[in-house]
Amino acid sequence: MAGHMAPKHKKSDGGTGGLRRSGDDAFKLTVDYLKQEALDPLKGLGRFLLWGLTGSLAIAVGILLVLVGILRLLQTETGTALTGDWSWVPYFAVALLGVGVAGVAGWRITAGPGKRKQPRTSKDPEAPAIGTKEGIN
Repeated sequence: MAGHMAPKHKKSDGGTGGLRRSGDDAFKLTVDYLKQEALDPLKGLGRFLLWGLTGSLAIAVGILLVLVGILRLLQTETGTALTGDWSWVPYFAVALLGVGVAGVAGWRITAGPGKRKQPRTSKDPEAPAIGTKEGIN
């Protein structure tokens, strides 16, 4: 059982060495705590922002290429119907489509997270009564 006991420490020279070691330990503990609670979350936030901005840029470029493709499709496949005085129609149609895509994106961003679908409990006042048609699955 002697191997499971804490080692005996020798008394320090007047207690100043132990006090200095305690101060060093407290300083190291404080620095480690600050790294854990301040720097690590900031690093995670930086990674989150980097991937978010990269994804947003990729989506924006993809949507732009699709809109240009639709514009070229309208210009080439409609023959002579959208030429001359009607040459502005493909540009107007693609602009409306782009505004629509931006509007839907803005609407979904401001709508926030959707409602979670959780089973209703018997304590829930909005839950249908047991034995009614709404309560039977």
